[in-house]
Amino acid sequence: MARKTAHDDPLAPVTIAVGQEDLLLDRAVQQVVAAARAADADTDVRDLTPDQLQPGTLAELTSPSLFAERKVVVVRAAQDLSADTIKDVKAYLGSPAEEITLVLLHAGAAKGKGLLDAARKAGAREIACPKMTKPADRLAFVRGEFRAVGRSATPEACQSLVEAIGSDLRELASACSQLVADIEGMIDEAVVARYYTGRAEASSFTVADRAVEGRAAEALEALRWAISTGVAPVMITSALAQGVRAIGKLASAPRGARPGDLARELGMPPWKIDRVRQQMRGWSADGVATALRAVAAADAGVKGGGDDPAYALEKAVVVIARAARSR
Repeated sequence: MARKTAHDDPLAPVTIAVGQEDLLLDRAVQQVVAAARAADADTDVRDLTPDQLQPGTLAELTSPSLFAERKVVVVRAAQDLSADTIKDVKAYLGSPAEEITLVLLHAGAAKGKGLLDAARKAGAREIACPKMTKPADRLAFVRGEFRAVGRSATPEACQSLVEAIGSDLRELASACSQLVADIEGMIDEAVVARYYTGRAEASSFTVADRAVEGRAAEALEALRWAISTGVAPVMITSALAQGVRAIGKLASAPRGARPGDLARELGMPPWKIDRVRQQMRGWSADGVATALRAVAAADAGVKGGGDDPAYALEKAVVVIARAARSR
């Protein structure tokens, strides 16, 4: 979710949206435009790219109007503005016009940093729109989407949605909107699986979950579907390794520790501690060791050490599922 800094008035004279996440940048613009049109339905919106904002253009757009109309001027990719145009923008920052909101979208890198620094020094409202590269960031985004509309979704449902949809924030936002529109009450993992069957089942983590739970047939079915839909074999071995290691970590953790303490010690979210605790019931120390060897063999097989990556994965899944019942 975009993070706001300084004051949060969307009608502040200048707003800078900083980052490279397109959805969040677009939402920053939409918020300003919506606030401006709520104040004046006839607000004039000018959405410009760097090549459209030439030296002198900003002065024309922000000059006083006979009708004192409200205006929103959006400048995209502000880091790519020409040197002369940047001078114009910096001069404007020192004395912004009334009834006009300037929105600068900036990638946040070193290019054009002088303009960004000038806007901050001038007291511009800032919205951070960082690229969400980590699964934990996308998970927080999904939770925020549900929370923003006053709906509840279980941690497992949020995690399943991220695993099913992937890294595209627009698709994640769309999926959240669909579930909110169609489902009454709590959104749980079963709902996500029902709506995104195929995508969810193709997830490498679904393969791993079924395997460490000892459900060999279901794990093999999910594996074959995953491979047929293009999931990279190396992603599946990675998920299998994570699943088995999580069992081993929790099995060796102090008994009676609280989920929150375990989460910090083991580097897992609390909801995952609960899930792994359920999955580890049939496991033994020897079973974990056997499963880890199977994962290592599969990893070598999918990275060129074998003739058939699919066979290597199937063999590992069967071994892991049997190890899950080794106690």
